[in-house]
Amino acid sequence: MDQILGQVLRNAVWERLDMLSDLANRADAQSLVSVARSELPRLTEGWRAILLAHEPDERGDCPTCSTRWHRCKAPCSVWQVAHEHLVAGGLATQPDVKGKGRRSVPAQNRADGRAPGRHALVTSPRQAIATT
Repeated sequence: MDQILGQVLRNAVWERLDMLSDLANRADAQSLVSVARSELPRLTEGWRAILLAHEPDERGDCPTCSTRWHRCKAPCSVWQVAHEHLVAGGLATQPDVKGKGRRSVPAQNRADGRAPGRHALVTSPRQAIATT
């Protein structure tokens, strides 16, 4: 039952993100202003809640990403992704062509053809469900 609920929740979130991306790409100016006024506060509060859960503890570990046997030092991947997408101007990390490290590529110039705003790891809600 938990897996079914989790799948429903994931689908709903992916569909909402897809809808917002489509609106950002296709809506007229007046609709964009309306959507921005209603959705930006919700999105920023959502990011704040996620980042608060990943705020480092007194040892400098992320309490959410750490386990009893493996400590995850801050900044964890959640903070790194937040910085990449909120501060660094929408740069997405892509594997280096030669497989040596990672490089940043502006989302609109991605070679894989994904539209900006798509999740960096999963290209569709259905794929997210299939891989979980």
